[in-house]
Amino acid sequence: MSDEKKPPEGEVKAESAPPPDNAKKEEVINTDIVGKKVFFVFPTAYVQNQVVAELVQHEYEIYISKNPKRLSHALKKFSDSIVFVNIDDGMPESEWEKWVRTLMSAQPNVTVGVFSSNSDDKLKEKYINNIRIKCGYYNSKLDMSKTTPKILEVLESMNVKGRRKYLRANTDDSATINLPAATGYLSGTVRDVSVVGMSCTFTGDVQLHKNELVKDIQMRLQTMLLKVEAVVFGSRDDGHEKVYVLIFTQRVDPDIKVKIRKFIQQNMQHKIDKEIN
Repeated sequence: MSDEKKPPEGEVKAESAPPPDNAKKEEVINTDIVGKKVFFVFPTAYVQNQVVAELVQHEYEIYISKNPKRLSHALKKFSDSIVFVNIDDGMPESEWEKWVRTLMSAQPNVTVGVFSSNSDDKLKEKYINNIRIKCGYYNSKLDMSKTTPKILEVLESMNVKGRRKYLRANTDDSATINLPAATGYLSGTVRDVSVVGMSCTFTGDVQLHKNELVKDIQMRLQTMLLKVEAVVFGSRDDGHEKVYVLIFTQRVDPDIKVKIRKFIQQNMQHKIDKEIN
């Protein structure tokens, strides 16, 4: 009999693909639960290293795009996303104006913000008062430590996260786990992971019991080797495999959580890259 039926409260898996076109109602409901995607188009290195990195640590689902044409097409599926555009890169500002106007007209539920090093008040007024972007106009020359809280405030006011608290990514065999045992280590595969915990399977017969504390776990996320401890939340049978759900303890180093969030962002970016880049 299965011990585990659902992930920890507040955690919802972020899917890279939307529901089919004939499920419009369901898409709205799902987005309300799992949250909305946030795209940065041609972000400067400074914006990417400061703003994007900080938003990732706040559990926002962030993607980088450097192909406006493909992104426009993808936004037909991700139709209530938030898009921040750097109008200094990729094409002339006049073309960006046309792109933003066309996008907002074709996808009225997509909300747009603008980054630019141009501090001209007329340009800012055009985007805010004429084009009527809803997510702000930000000077990319200014201190991003002051810009990031403003963006966080905007995203929070729009309930971008939905009901979820944590992002969870399918690892697609890019992550492994080793558990200490009397004979050495038991090897397994991480199926999905969040900062709360993970689900995993093992090659051999592993006897893990509900609420059991497991220390000195080695978890490899691509090239990162992380050491964690966790409590067995439960298990379920999936075909011929037994899937275990492990919940990290409060003693897990905060730096490890930072690395897990980075891995999750990279994992989701990779899955969607062909659609937006």
